[in-house]
Amino acid sequence: MLSIVLAATLFQSQPARDSAHFSFRDIAPTSLVKFVLTNSSTPAKYQIETMISGVALFDYNNDGWLDIFFVNGASIPELRKTGPQHHNRLYRNEKNGTFTDVTERARVSGRGYGMGVAAADYNNDGYQDLYVTGVNFNQLLRNNGDGTFSDVTAKAGVEGIHPKFGKTWAISAGWFDYDNDGKLDLFVTNYVQWDPAREPDCRVNRIRTYCSPDRYEGLPNFLYHNNGDGTFTDASVESGVGLLAGKGMGVAFADYDGDGFTDIFVANDTFRNFFFRNNGNGRFTEIGVLVGVAYNDNGKSIAGMGADFRDMDNDGKPDIFVTGMVNDTFPLYRNGGKLFEDVTTRSGVARATLRLTGWSNGIFDFDNDGSKDLFAANGSILDNSWEVERLPAKLPNLILRNEGSSFRDNSPTSGEGLKTARMHRGAAFGDLNNDGRVDIVTVSLNERPEILINGSSPSNHWLTLKLTGSRSNRDGIGARIKITPQGSPPQFNHVTTSVGLSSSSDHRVHFGLGPARVIKTVEILWPSGKRQVLGDVPANQILAVTEP
Repeated sequence: MLSIVLAATLFQSQPARDSAHFSFRDIAPTSLVKFVLTNSSTPAKYQIETMISGVALFDYNNDGWLDIFFVNGASIPELRKTGPQHHNRLYRNEKNGTFTDVTERARVSGRGYGMGVAAADYNNDGYQDLYVTGVNFNQLLRNNGDGTFSDVTAKAGVEGIHPKFGKTWAISAGWFDYDNDGKLDLFVTNYVQWDPAREPDCRVNRIRTYCSPDRYEGLPNFLYHNNGDGTFTDASVESGVGLLAGKGMGVAFADYDGDGFTDIFVANDTFRNFFFRNNGNGRFTEIGVLVGVAYNDNGKSIAGMGADFRDMDNDGKPDIFVTGMVNDTFPLYRNGGKLFEDVTTRSGVARATLRLTGWSNGIFDFDNDGSKDLFAANGSILDNSWEVERLPAKLPNLILRNEGSSFRDNSPTSGEGLKTARMHRGAAFGDLNNDGRVDIVTVSLNERPEILINGSSPSNHWLTLKLTGSRSNRDGIGARIKITPQGSPPQFNHVTTSVGLSSSSDHRVHFGLGPARVIKTVEILWPSGKRQVLGDVPANQILAVTEP
């Protein structure tokens, strides 16, 4: 209880920020990106139709510029022979605000009804690979380093087939090194047991709707251990993470207690959230109820969707931000060291999110003032929600500015890109034009994406770190970073690509510096345990750092 009281005091005592606004511009109309997220909706309201899909920002060709991978739906699996076919798309960044579709040459169009994507260099060859989740079919696409990818799913042993339930419906996935052996392991969130031949007929006032997750049985998640030879071992049961059935949506990773081992947070839909504490011996213990993140502050489970697990208040302890359904609010859990405190109401997040349904989300410093802000991509679950609930199906995105003691909704003044109402789903974050500001790409049902270029606070300074591991995994995923800007308090962040829902973000680590032009110290704690310190680092650069 003492840690909770101290956490509340510390959060409230931070100085208030100035009243600057964000500025985002949607360049999608001129970007040459022609992708449309297509869910192949039917009058039968198959549950999978409303759940797609994700997007990844990653540098597939190592030219230093982020490219975009879009996950697409297809026809409903049982109707595939007659329904329309849609495919994933990969767009290469041309460094001038436009993108070129390289899907066919890259061989990443995929198959099946796609859901999510996770990007990282799983085989430590210097090129980032893709794991794509979906309905009854997952794919591991190995980057060959020559602009092409190979489907190595079967060889690697990561098809997503459960020994009891068979083929599964996976929503999100994420890469992390849970045993610090220098090889990235794979976590996959599975949703519910679904069969189109047994889809329930759900109606409100005789109007057909998508069913509540309560009408379906949940599934256990997968944990695949990287063997280092291109194959993986299913460690789900042995590790403990596969012993519990949930309704997994978003997954995020961080070392919450500073013991050197990465922990796992899973947002579950209408079921208590899971928090898997890494015991450091290859096993995990689920302690969500014990540490205070299983339920909201009313003691209820929510329709948990996206999640980011990141230090929002620069106290050295990663916090958790979760999106939910209308009337859930979007829970914000502050890490007190041993326990988390639900600060959703006191921080102003509850008031800003009460009437929204959120999907993907993230914790990033969008205006480079040194304090991390909150973003959520919003849209109703029901495409006929106005007819059913008298609520709009299309919703604008939300951006909440960190004011020190609370968060303030800056969405209405943040540019047209934040005002557009859509049925948003996935969102990924990264600096698309390498100008030191975090941009956002969102996808929406049956529309082209939004490519939101960040023009906020150009006078503020920044630093981006691109880590390369040697003893640690090559992407440096799991590395913890502390910087001390000249004349400013320390800041904390860590390397991860698993952010939000069904999506994958830039693995480079971004810091806003406000007026500081020099960082006195940059301290990196690598997953291997090696500590590296850099001194007097100039601001406004993308700094490449290799593990010594």
